[in-house]
Amino acid sequence: MKIDIRNITHTYDVDVLHDISFVLEAYKSVAIIGISGSGKSTLLRLMSGLEKPTSGDIYIDDQNVLEPNYKKHIGFIFQHHNLFPHLSLEENITLVLEKTRGVDKLTAKDTAHKYLSLLHLEDQVYKKPRNVSGGQAQRASIARALSVDPSTIFMDEPTASLDPILTFEVLSAVQELRGLGKNFVFVTHVLSFVRDFADYVIFMNEGQISEHGTPDILDHPRTQALKDFMIKVK
Repeated sequence: MKIDIRNITHTYDVDVLHDISFVLEAYKSVAIIGISGSGKSTLLRLMSGLEKPTSGDIYIDDQNVLEPNYKKHIGFIFQHHNLFPHLSLEENITLVLEKTRGVDKLTAKDTAHKYLSLLHLEDQVYKKPRNVSGGQAQRASIARALSVDPSTIFMDEPTASLDPILTFEVLSAVQELRGLGKNFVFVTHVLSFVRDFADYVIFMNEGQISEHGTPDILDHPRTQALKDFMIKVK
């Protein structure tokens, strides 16, 4: 995966990101970490094309993320599962495939069952989100993201609303996806998952990329900001 960020600034009521430029190539799983308000989730949303930056450009694998075709090649997993509450887990996937990808009903159903089984939900297929655990619902949202066969999956703190047991359940399921050949860019506060799953880490501080490198930067931080962060989260 190639990430090319060019002079990105983003403003809501205040500046959230400040003139970020960054190029990264040849990594498959990139973690973005930092304290709350550091800009990490904003950067993720800009990289996924869900939001348009105030200024600057972002290219993923040499494609501008604001081009309409780009969104056909990504999946996004939110903090909360965002499943349609009135539909079964199966229907949450088939609806997306039929309405946004033009997939026929039989193929959509087969695809839904394939990815729900991959996430160990084969016995929950016909249940609605309210009738499964939070961890199962989040795994279903991962199955839905995978069903469109994205090249890159973005995850924004996918376990933020889960207790430790369900967090372990979801992150263990994500770990099993390594062999699918997908790229991952994710925000998380679970540093054990960063160490196990990421092959590159971006540390955000006050709207800037303060430090970056392979996961061993967590053990040998160079900047005071990352040193302080590691003390607080251990």
